[in-house]
Amino acid sequence: MRRFVTLRGLAFAALLAITAGASLGQAVPALAQQTGVVNRDGGGQASGRNPTAESVNEEALFKQGNKIQGVVTIPDWKASVLEQPQGRDWRGFHEGAMPWIAGIAILGMLVLLAVFFFVRGRIRLALGELTGQKILRFNAVERFAHWLTASCFIVLALSGLNYVFGKRLLQPLIGPEAFTSLSQWGKYAHNFLAWPFMVGILLMLALWVADNIPNRIDWIWLKQGGGLVGNGGHPHARRFNAGQKMVFWIVVLGGLAMSASGIVLLFPFSAADINGMQWAQMIHAVIAAFFIAAILAHIYIGSLGMEGAFDAMGTGEVDLGWARAHHDLWVEEQAKTASGSQISPGRAPAK
Repeated sequence: MRRFVTLRGLAFAALLAITAGASLGQAVPALAQQTGVVNRDGGGQASGRNPTAESVNEEALFKQGNKIQGVVTIPDWKASVLEQPQGRDWRGFHEGAMPWIAGIAILGMLVLLAVFFFVRGRIRLALGELTGQKILRFNAVERFAHWLTASCFIVLALSGLNYVFGKRLLQPLIGPEAFTSLSQWGKYAHNFLAWPFMVGILLMLALWVADNIPNRIDWIWLKQGGGLVGNGGHPHARRFNAGQKMVFWIVVLGGLAMSASGIVLLFPFSAADINGMQWAQMIHAVIAAFFIAAILAHIYIGSLGMEGAFDAMGTGEVDLGWARAHHDLWVEEQAKTASGSQISPGRAPAK
């Protein structure tokens, strides 16, 4: 009896399967005719409505706006951006144009300085110009502002260059693990040292802006090549000559531009959307490349390029003969004021 019940159940199940198969066979051709689906052997004719006609078209969406954005219920509105084509432009700039811009600016400056050194040599004073007397060139506060800004700038420049060139030049040498750790700590240093760098920029602006206003003497200095080229001697100059004034304004204006774009990057999406962040990063990187190139020239002339120049920021005092040769009008001004007492006696220079 139990076997008979089982056989009858199996027969009933088979009947249901046959009926369902026949119904499906009739429904598929009808659906193919309505939707235009071609059957397996090539039969059938596309007719009726295309099911993708009303689907989302990516190109049409981009024509309406600069990004594809959905709706989210979480507080982070940035998560609603699904696709942003400007990101491809930013990536192309970062991976393509930016290394070339930075490489040409920085390496080009190094080549120019090397050629200048081998052609011109070190700028020295004439025999007998050194007096052995010292005059105060920069006080302690001024030297502090300079070295605060300079030391921060060196770390910022190196960590920034690692962002552009690190994975191309450094990672193959030290390996991915060491490069990752170095880049992480470099990022921390870049973020935190940006603040004392900005303080240093403001300090230098407050301390030296009055002495760095361009005037007619600067134009004469430039026409004479600043005494760097030719044999015309040292042109007249006050406390800062035209070349130093150019460096000052490059540092101040470039530093302020770097600070503004850097703050946008330090506080993501607080002042700009994703596209604004990309523009801030590109501007920051381009200014930094030319900034580094200009500071390389400043470092050269303040150390290897000119005899006695480093003493101004090293000890704060320079030889009176050096000051008369390079900043004669300033020495005259110091002699006429109370600060003229800062000219200290010293030993005669060695013959």
